[in-house]
Amino acid sequence: MQTPLLQTRRLILRPMALSDAPAIQRHFNNWNVIKTLARVVPWPYPDDGAEVFIKRELAKIAAGEEIHHWVLVPRGGHGEAIGNINFKPHADGRKGNRGFWLAEPYWNQGLMTEAVAAVNDFAFLALGLESFCVCNVASNVASRRVKQKTGAEFLGHIELAHHNGESKAEQWKVTRASWLGRDR
Repeated sequence: MQTPLLQTRRLILRPMALSDAPAIQRHFNNWNVIKTLARVVPWPYPDDGAEVFIKRELAKIAAGEEIHHWVLVPRGGHGEAIGNINFKPHADGRKGNRGFWLAEPYWNQGLMTEAVAAVNDFAFLALGLESFCVCNVASNVASRRVKQKTGAEFLGHIELAHHNGESKAEQWKVTRASWLGRDR
């Protein structure tokens, strides 16, 4: 299934494209964004990091790998990507099926919770999944809050190296029942 366009009250989530590279490069190349991400993300972030990332991910999709990548774009804004959500419906749940980041100027506004809600609807209503796992570095309170507000159940801790030096990550499970049964 192709990555669909998703819309929320304040955001448009559209499939990631190579034309998003300049905005992603500008917003993602920020220690405050990268420090709580797993070490698979390069740091220092290379000058062509966003372009290389997008080309690699689009090639995986073209080769048939089931990955959905959305960029977050504010409604009524300039059309520039301010964040990214990736979702791998059949990934190794140990490291999680979904990852996200948001440009620092947009933090603490509830935008990521809104975007994750749209992706959860896609996962459970369009794809028909029963559950999936998500992870975050233990010290990332904002990421934890997004999970709590979007129906995730805390499972425990796992080991996963992050740029800030932590190896303790929280693992969560989001189920169809918890998502669809929550108060909206």
